[in-house]
Amino acid sequence: MTDYKRPESVLVVIHTPDLQILLLERAKHPGYWQSVTGSREQDESFSDTACREVAEETGLTVETAQLRVWPGENIYEIMPEWRHRYAPDVTHNRERVFSLCLPSACDVMLSPSEHRAWRWLPAQEAAEACFSASNQDAILALKKHFS
Repeated sequence: MTDYKRPESVLVVIHTPDLQILLLERAKHPGYWQSVTGSREQDESFSDTACREVAEETGLTVETAQLRVWPGENIYEIMPEWRHRYAPDVTHNRERVFSLCLPSACDVMLSPSEHRAWRWLPAQEAAEACFSASNQDAILALKKHFS
C-alpha cells in the first residue's frame, strides 16, 4: 500500500434546476473555487468516489442513482504544486465528470481541512470563478445542455 494519490479523480458539479452552481473555496488555497472533487481510493468505482466526495466535502448524502454520469473523461496535467502527492513518474490525471441536481440551493457542511467557504452562483459566474479549466468547461456544458 502506498501513500500516493491515484491519478484518477472525479468532478461533481452540484446544481439546481435553474442552474445555480455550488462552489467550494479550497482551505489551503484561498481564492481557488471549485466544484466537489476527489481521488479514487482502493477499489472504488468512480460513482462511489463521487458519492463519498460529495458527503465528505458538503455533508450531503447521495446515492449513485442520483448522479448524472457524463460520457468520456478529462485528462490533464497535474499542477506542479500538487505533484508531490502522486508517484514520482505521474504527471497527468484522469477525471470523470458527474452532476448532481438538487431541488434548490441549500446550506452545506464543509470539511474545514479541505474548504473554507461555499457559495451558490449562476452558471456563468460560477464558471468564471473556477480556477480549473475542466471545472469551467463542465459548468458551461451543463449550462448549454440543461438551460
